[in-house]
Amino acid sequence: MTAKKFYDWQTVGGTDDVMRLVDCLERADISWCAIGGVAVNHWAAEPMVTQDVDFVVALEAIDRAVDILTEAGFRAERFQWSVNFKGHSRVSLQLSTEDFYREFPSRAIPADVHGILLRVASLEDTLKGKIQAWGDAKRRQSKRLKDLGDIARLVEAHPQLWESLTADLKRQIERPTA
Repeated sequence: MTAKKFYDWQTVGGTDDVMRLVDCLERADISWCAIGGVAVNHWAAEPMVTQDVDFVVALEAIDRAVDILTEAGFRAERFQWSVNFKGHSRVSLQLSTEDFYREFPSRAIPADVHGILLRVASLEDTLKGKIQAWGDAKRRQSKRLKDLGDIARLVEAHPQLWESLTADLKRQIERPTA
């Protein structure tokens, strides 16, 4: 089974929704990138299935992206820090509108994640995003623990990231061996 077929099976057709998202943003020439678990899956040694695709667009393109995705058939729901889209699958497409991520698209790289070609945040930005999410005390414990695991996965795959960790994270994550 290919990575794309496995992802599609896990998300009940999520490949099509993600590919439609990518197609819409690329055709509109919107600067964007995947963040969160999808970006971690690109940078980590072993991918894990996620049913959320977190992404950001250039700040000035948020309203345009919402319009384009809605016109493409996605249902949009606005929240304080995001706009969430649903297509035909279990995948939740989450457009973050937080200022923290505003420069990520300018440093994004092309990537193949689960057999889907898209743009992901740079390695350093992916780590920064996960540290930011992990440090948010308002997030549910289960989400913060997943963020901690994602940070550990990134550091295991890229030991040079150890130096970017806070002292608190260094107490919780084992230093990778060379």
